[in-house]
Amino acid sequence: MSWAFLRDLLSGVNKYSTGIGRIWVAVVFLFRLLVYVAAAENIWKHEHDEFECNIKQPGCENVCFDHFFPVSHIRLWALQLIMVSTPSLLVVFHVAYRENREKHHNQKFYKNPGKIDGGLLCTYLTSLILKTGLEIFFLVLFYKLYNGFKIPHLVKCDLKPCPNTVDCYISKPTEKMIFLYFLVATSCLCIVLNLSELSYLIFKYSLKCYLRRHVKKQR
Repeated sequence: MSWAFLRDLLSGVNKYSTGIGRIWVAVVFLFRLLVYVAAAENIWKHEHDEFECNIKQPGCENVCFDHFFPVSHIRLWALQLIMVSTPSLLVVFHVAYRENREKHHNQKFYKNPGKIDGGLLCTYLTSLILKTGLEIFFLVLFYKLYNGFKIPHLVKCDLKPCPNTVDCYISKPTEKMIFLYFLVATSCLCIVLNLSELSYLIFKYSLKCYLRRHVKKQR
């Protein structure tokens, strides 16, 4: 999978972000994207081939694997990474709209098209809410699909066409568990960063509005 587009998107939106937003970009790029590409993807690369059951009944192993792993961990993380980064496009598109509007009318409508204020502030806040919501959605989805954040060493399966209850073994469960905890922890960290940036921008804007009203009253 090529991650060039996601990399360019993160680097592009970075210049419009606040300090907290830049930390979020660094966490996504360094601790999620690079870890995914460099290590996690290889660990789950042959998860189906290395899933073994203590019976060779045709179809039994495939049915058991599909039951316990309805969606591949690694594909779900890839989808999560893409989805939580996509709302950043809203900010990029809004800034591009501002710049194109100025070029089209040959006038200066904004002091700085990339400054987070006015309509761009609403767009930025919307992107933060979407990113936070998607992070939480994927964590809950993962928890529901796999009955918690854990990788068991042994699973028991009694689904047809298995003739009886069979034992199935997952390869490298400890190593997978470590990366699972790491990726869940970075996801939670991103949620905290998004909420912190959201609170910071709302507080900053509210304080700015209050000071404006206060100055008007004094005048």
